[in-house]
Amino acid sequence: MSNYKIILSGGGTGGHIYPAIAIANELKARHPKAELLFVGAKGRMEMDMVPNAGYKIIGLGISGIQRKLTIKNLMFPFKLISSLWKAKKIIKDFKPDVSIGTGGFASGPLLKVATSMGIPSLIQEQNSYPGITNKLLSKKVDKICVAYDNLERFFPIDKLIKTGNPVRQDLLDINKKFDEGLPYFNLQKDKQTLLVLGGSLGAKRINELIKKELDYFLTHNIQVIWQCGTLYYEQYKIDGHNKHVQLHSYLNRMDLAYSVADFIISRAGASSVSELCIVGKPVIFIPSPNVAEDHQTKNALSISEKDAAILIREEDLDVDFENKFTQLIKSKEKQELLGRNIKKLALVNATKQIADEVDKLLKK
Repeated sequence: MSNYKIILSGGGTGGHIYPAIAIANELKARHPKAELLFVGAKGRMEMDMVPNAGYKIIGLGISGIQRKLTIKNLMFPFKLISSLWKAKKIIKDFKPDVSIGTGGFASGPLLKVATSMGIPSLIQEQNSYPGITNKLLSKKVDKICVAYDNLERFFPIDKLIKTGNPVRQDLLDINKKFDEGLPYFNLQKDKQTLLVLGGSLGAKRINELIKKELDYFLTHNIQVIWQCGTLYYEQYKIDGHNKHVQLHSYLNRMDLAYSVADFIISRAGASSVSELCIVGKPVIFIPSPNVAEDHQTKNALSISEKDAAILIREEDLDVDFENKFTQLIKSKEKQELLGRNIKKLALVNATKQIADEVDKLLKK
């Protein structure tokens, strides 16, 4: 059993953090004596989420570049230099055998330093349109694990491995958890359940929609688990104080939430799409229009075009939502078709395949 040292970096949003934790869990299961260290960005979600998952994390004082001229942008070069210096110190002290990046602010400085010091490195790109950090790192790392085809437009083709996105392994058997999930969320057995997912920070337009439709859900005998995001919890908490609506800033037990859901409304970030394919329930995607290259809409289209989900764009919600949702809840055939088709798109072995690639680097 090897005493490997493995360093992981990724953060800013759940979409970068969850894959890093999933990879870490798989590697820890394979190498119980391995030492794992995370590097994140100070003040970001990973500084709480990673310790909650049982791993040590060190924060860098790095942040992203804003799209308009701000004081934060003027500070960026100084933060970058400071973060590169701290990353170098972390790597010299920890002496990792391999470095892994899943995107986000902090993974840039860490993997830049790791590759310059000759440490075998792997990045995992979740989206069909890569972020700037991973595009820059791709020239130096050894391997690039991706979830979509045609990424040779952005990355060296000889380093690409299509694995899919890492997902929580506890999602693979959610059907057995219904009886545990019902009391956990204090739900009634005779009602159908809608699960609303707006991402870790929250989705303004989805939250506005759910608040507006609460009476509609009530009249259709539907109870709601509403994950509104950390930015919106205070604004909506009064709406979550009744027996038909469970309001959460974020959900610690996603496996139980998925197990009790009859229908799901979600953003279409890469990690969410990968999870929902495995879950295999009827989904309405409401993609965020405010992302690079509109990749959430592209993610959602790749599913809805296969008759595996319903896509409603934000600008069409007022016109289309009630009509499409009513059609869905009234047709058992439609529900079964969507669930069956989305499950066919699942890449269930992504985490294991990425860990296999890490193992190859460790054995070099």
